[in-house]
Amino acid sequence: MGKRSRTKHAQHKPAAAAPGDGVAAEVGPRQPCPCGSGRRYKACHGSGDAGAPFVVRTFEGLPGECDWVALREFVPAATAPLKLADSEREIKVCSLLPMAWPALVRDDGAVWLGLQVQHNSGDASRDLARVTELALEADPGEPVAMHELPGPGPRLQDLVATDATFEVTVHEGFDFWAADVDDPSGEVAASLENANGAMTPTQRLGSVDAAYWCDVGTKEHLRWVMPYDEDRLLTALARLHTRGDDVLVEDSRLVGSFRAHGLLVPVWDLPVGTGAEVLEEPAAAFAQRLDSALAEKGGLSADERSALAGLRNRQLTIR
Repeated sequence: MGKRSRTKHAQHKPAAAAPGDGVAAEVGPRQPCPCGSGRRYKACHGSGDAGAPFVVRTFEGLPGECDWVALREFVPAATAPLKLADSEREIKVCSLLPMAWPALVRDDGAVWLGLQVQHNSGDASRDLARVTELALEADPGEPVAMHELPGPGPRLQDLVATDATFEVTVHEGFDFWAADVDDPSGEVAASLENANGAMTPTQRLGSVDAAYWCDVGTKEHLRWVMPYDEDRLLTALARLHTRGDDVLVEDSRLVGSFRAHGLLVPVWDLPVGTGAEVLEEPAAAFAQRLDSALAEKGGLSADERSALAGLRNRQLTIR
């Protein structure tokens, strides 16, 4: 079978990966692409047609990296203000916007930036930076779309102020979308009711960073985005598991983890009716145990090696 010809665009040619820049340059051409497309790397972000090389930890260096991952991947309704370095405009990061728009410019000029948008490039940070640039140029009251993958340019890390923070507010529903909208016909309220009915109730814990309780109906989970090297974290979790120290509350269980944007997200199953509030103290105590386990040196026992193998077998890469 003959190879398909490809049109190469100079402006989309991937740049060479520098050591430590988070680009998956170590991925072999015949291995699955880290973007999760299911294609081989050479036919996806390793090809000359890809918009940019795949960046593994795309939010690394941003304030609240772990929360960026959570809002991008599994928190349904949350917002956080964001301060830019060279603009006084109000920027609000939103997990999801109406119609999954990449951004909206409000009537007052405030920019709402949506995270749960799939642009299919190799670098979500570059995509979001370009959407932010387009929003800053757009007229008030307009949705903003990115109709083609961005070429070379700044990433979010280049736009955000060095003293910026990322303070997340999790909402019970999407009513914040239309808090200042007149709705005499009730159509907006009806749409919001449908959207709210389909979302998974979620709360962010206050005692630790980037840990989110959610209720999926038949069970409850705690999803906790952690900033540590994957092998080091799994080793620490294996040590804790063999001691029974990975339990948060009675009948809870660390069931596995998933990878997203270069970080590992351990997941606990919780008994139905647990709720978020009772997890605050146990989560803080677990964080201390984890810190101690992360600092441990030396080899693993047979039981710890078995626990580590089990944790590795219960992993899923989502992005």
